[in-house]
Amino acid sequence: MKRYRNEWKYRVQEADLSVIENKVAAVMELDFHSGQSGNYEIHSLYFDDYKDTCTRENEAGISRRFKYRIRYYGKNPDILKLERKEKMDGRCYKESVLITKDTCCRILEGRVDELYWETDNPLLKEFYVHMMTRLFEPKAIIDYERAAYVEEIANVRITLDKNISVSDSTENFLSGDYLSYPIQEKKEHVLEVKFDDILPGYVKNVISNKNLQQSSFSKYYLGRLKLQEMRKYSR
Repeated sequence: MKRYRNEWKYRVQEADLSVIENKVAAVMELDFHSGQSGNYEIHSLYFDDYKDTCTRENEAGISRRFKYRIRYYGKNPDILKLERKEKMDGRCYKESVLITKDTCCRILEGRVDELYWETDNPLLKEFYVHMMTRLFEPKAIIDYERAAYVEEIANVRITLDKNISVSDSTENFLSGDYLSYPIQEKKEHVLEVKFDDILPGYVKNVISNKNLQQSSFSKYYLGRLKLQEMRKYSR
């Protein structure tokens, strides 16, 4: 049975960022992806169908929707994950499976008809069927820096995402050789709080800040809007 988690998002000004992070770090631990600096890079390649359904459903505020992405951390794309993220009534459920670099390359080349027969993984098979029948294809790369903190007993995760940018050079996803555009105002960042059913009071106190603005922030959706804006300027 799918277990959906709450996901609260806030826009954070840079002036408040260090204050909030210091409070979070006092009661939670850095997650395992974090390096010595406490931050790590995330690179995600998002897919959409020929109707841009994922983008349109986000814009319309459809209660139940999903999207696919391929993700890697840091500068080395040797460890890749295909993820399917589903939202229902403001709560989230995520499935993921590791894929090889060769598989990712063939996905980018559109060779999913052969990939379909090479796996028994249900998530991969569903993804390949959607690529073949609904013409899902890569639409945008979203990059950012993340600091992530976890509280394992209560299963709470708090992330602070900085310098979020977008690129439409999807063919260069693995090489990192592409130009990106920032999708937020300068010195604005994103705080996300993920938890199961109940957010512990001491965690709620940590994120209490009158300057925090709760938002339905979608990196992919805002990235697509930024790309549309940049295309207008280039005409």
